[in-house]
Amino acid sequence: MDADYRRRTGRIFDIQKYSIHDGPGIRTIVFLKGCALRCQWCCNPESQSHEIETMTVGGKAKVIGRDVSAEEVMEEVLRDWPYFRRSEGGLTLSGGESLLQPEFAGALLRIAKESGVTTALESTAFADFAVIEREILPWLDLFLMDVKHMDSAKHRRFTSQGNERMLENARRIAAAGQALIIRVPVVPTFNDTPAEIAAIARFASSLPGVTRLHLLPYHRLGQDKYERLGRRYLLPDLLPPPQERMELLAETARAAGLTVQIGG
Repeated sequence: MDADYRRRTGRIFDIQKYSIHDGPGIRTIVFLKGCALRCQWCCNPESQSHEIETMTVGGKAKVIGRDVSAEEVMEEVLRDWPYFRRSEGGLTLSGGESLLQPEFAGALLRIAKESGVTTALESTAFADFAVIEREILPWLDLFLMDVKHMDSAKHRRFTSQGNERMLENARRIAAAGQALIIRVPVVPTFNDTPAEIAAIARFASSLPGVTRLHLLPYHRLGQDKYERLGRRYLLPDLLPPPQERMELLAETARAAGLTVQIGG
């Protein structure tokens, strides 16, 4: 990373404050725009394209996406420093996929660390490991990694990408000693069977240092965004998994020796 990292620019679409998910304590989440995947259940469809878009909100056109410097973003994030200090919270980067803007993401993480703020990254790890190792890991406290399925063909059918790069990066990230939690979006018809969750749990438990797994139940909170973007939601009849199903899957995953929680 060059000496001008504070002026590094990137594209974001939201900054969410006072979150109690996506890492410990009270967190400020910066959402970066752009993603290489097209998950059929995605609740942030406005994150998928790197392009600046227009979405109808309350009957009015709203511009989604803005270009900012790392320094500008962190000025806003650091206003929440009192909440971070009291709750042991901090900054989380999300998206989209932050690793599609690695130098910008790395600059945000670096400024946070230099300011005494803990850092987390919510990601699929869909990037070259050399980039992750150089731009991200030196400034990262916690990697929250999505592992969606162990079958690459099914993974590709529902997300547009195979899973080989992601699984290999999970192995390398864990081997590097990075604190890592595996998170699984539980989506009916995609990965909500005990056999599928057990396979992911076995993989997670095989990673050095990984002891925790989060099961994130599918929800429909972002469905209306597709219409507001002029797009079609591909799973209109899909219902969230019932709590009894989630409890069954959690017990299945615990059999692999992991600490499992439902939700982030």
